[in-house]
Amino acid sequence: MEWLARNSARNSTFASVKFTIGLTSSLSRLAPLEAILFDVDGTLCDSDPIHYQAYREMLPEIGFNGGVPITEEFYAEYISGKHNDDMAKLFFPDDHQRGLKFTDDKEAMFRRLSKDKLKAVKGLYKLKKWVEDRGLKRAAVTNAPRENAELMISTLGLSDFFDCVILGNECEHGKPFPDPYLKALEALKVSKDHTFIFEDSFSGIKAGVAAGMPVVGLTTGNPEHLLMVARPAFLIKDFEDPKLWAALEELDRKAGEATVAA
Repeated sequence: MEWLARNSARNSTFASVKFTIGLTSSLSRLAPLEAILFDVDGTLCDSDPIHYQAYREMLPEIGFNGGVPITEEFYAEYISGKHNDDMAKLFFPDDHQRGLKFTDDKEAMFRRLSKDKLKAVKGLYKLKKWVEDRGLKRAAVTNAPRENAELMISTLGLSDFFDCVILGNECEHGKPFPDPYLKALEALKVSKDHTFIFEDSFSGIKAGVAAGMPVVGLTTGNPEHLLMVARPAFLIKDFEDPKLWAALEELDRKAGEATVAA
């Protein structure tokens, strides 16, 4: 029994090392890194609970789901990260204009509820310094309306951090289509082969993967099993997750090797 316990522990260690190597190599091929693209809602700040609260209060008023408040599971699968055009069709399939008016009202409620509640995802400012120290380009890429995006970015003190802000409703198609991320690459004048993405939703991860870039998924508001279906490079709990920093250290190492070789 003692031998079995030792062997099991050794196998577990080997599996862990193999897993970590797989994670780091998924980003190391991007060296030298040129840019990082960030989703906003749920990625920079834990805003999903506020959106969820707004929907739970407002959807029963229009009789959606027979007036029964939605569940967190429904929110994660059908709402989180989606574009408001899609939400308008979901809630009012026969009256798109009324649906758009509803989503506008919901976003206004989100902004009211957000006051004094928006907090940065753990480790965000540590990552911000890492990005700035390396002179990387960066963009915020979001399906949120401009007012929401500007509120969240300014509240977090990131107004001067991003080189540009790309909005889904200013592209031909929002997420889960790749258009917003492709537009960000064009705006920053960087290559998809030297850029990766942070996202927290199924639709956002799907958009990034479709744009041809590795996506690091955050489990701040959505279940892991749902996010994994969209094929992220790997998942992290927050920006302090050791898996992320192992991958970033490997990126630095690869970039150093390339510099020496040149």
